[in-house]
Amino acid sequence: MTRLIIEISKYVLIALIVLYTLQCYLAFVKKDEDSREFLFLRQNVVMFCIHFVAFMVFYLKMERPMLLYFYGAQVLYLLAALVFFRNLYPRASKLIINNMCMLITIGFIMLTRLSYDQSTKQFTILAVGTVIALIIPVIIRKMRILTKWAWVYAVLGIGLLGVVAVIARSTYGAKLSLSVGGITLQPSEFVKILFVFFAAGMLAKSIEFKNIVVTTALAAFHVLILVISTDLGSALIFFITYLMMLYVATKDIRYLLAGFAAGALAAVAAYFLFSHVRVRVEIWQDPFKEYEGGGYQVAQALFAIGAGGWFGTGLFQGSPGAIPIVDQDFMFAAIVEELGGIFAICLILICMSCFIMFVNISMKLEEDFYRYVAFGLGCLYGVQVFLTVGGAMKMIPMTGVTLPLISTGGSSLLSTLASFSIIQGLYILREDEENRFEEEYYDNGNGGYPDSRYPY
Repeated sequence: MTRLIIEISKYVLIALIVLYTLQCYLAFVKKDEDSREFLFLRQNVVMFCIHFVAFMVFYLKMERPMLLYFYGAQVLYLLAALVFFRNLYPRASKLIINNMCMLITIGFIMLTRLSYDQSTKQFTILAVGTVIALIIPVIIRKMRILTKWAWVYAVLGIGLLGVVAVIARSTYGAKLSLSVGGITLQPSEFVKILFVFFAAGMLAKSIEFKNIVVTTALAAFHVLILVISTDLGSALIFFITYLMMLYVATKDIRYLLAGFAAGALAAVAAYFLFSHVRVRVEIWQDPFKEYEGGGYQVAQALFAIGAGGWFGTGLFQGSPGAIPIVDQDFMFAAIVEELGGIFAICLILICMSCFIMFVNISMKLEEDFYRYVAFGLGCLYGVQVFLTVGGAMKMIPMTGVTLPLISTGGSSLLSTLASFSIIQGLYILREDEENRFEEEYYDNGNGGYPDSRYPY
């Protein structure tokens, strides 16, 4: 009977995630406020249904009473997150709130499936991080002085990365983390946000050639330190994000082409200078040739994706634990194996809807600094998702970055929560600008409702 429930549950989960994903994109076309509110409510119901079905399967397989308490704690967290964000910030983007909670829910499901102990640790970090995240939109909205601190962001970012490069312990061949008072942190995750604020501040100040040279040199210094630390995944995220922000600010295709050319030359140089880069490229080219060595991880991920097919094997019916470090680097492969390719495609589409919202908010902001920050955070998020998914599917060499809000990793989780909260603060700023526009419209003696410049 348990096997039958598990078999049915995988199709139920697929149907529910498809329904949720469709509503993500319907939100972009619905204009009526009541219809949108009902749509967001349906998303919440679907999310809790997915959560319930997955944990029902967990209990049937694990038969651990503590699992029921853990499930209840997660439900309370999700309810609290939705209620507090919506009531503290009634003008915040409900789609972003829902997507954030949906991705966290998928993370709960997969981490509990892989390691109950690890999932409880992640839950504790998440609860603390969410409390901090609830404060961030107020800071973004009220502290306009943040636009003036570009050099402070640069000094802090370079300083933190420099400390890591000098004193951090090496993990899997890369210097990533520091231990402070028994707490392990990965500073590069937080420097990502500082980096975006630095680039936004400099580019908002001026896009004259002299300022662009200075800004690019400082951005390159960030990337160089990451390369020296052999944190190549973060280096790539920083590089692509800055390049896209520079292009958006200047609208000069020459900078974009020059950046890609420089990136290609740097990649070739890294291949010949760093042995671990050559190893990753060789594994990417043929992971089965080095199956007993470095290619084992990628090969197992490919086996998992192949075993999952479109509909997945079902929760607890696959072997995602056979993939080394699956909860960090290869969470996407674990999702495909047990929840299926359709579920995984919907997950990618949900991430894309987050990216679209980030860019949409960026396009509608009037101040250059805030516009560049929103776009930069969108690029950070989009590039990280692409690197994780592409590496798991062997589209690109594996870079070792996590799947935001889903993979384990306290620093990644906290920085992603902060990014989503900053975006919410910017969304509220956008709403403020719209209200000012309407007030000015009426003050000028116009009647009726002006056409909104902010369709979403």
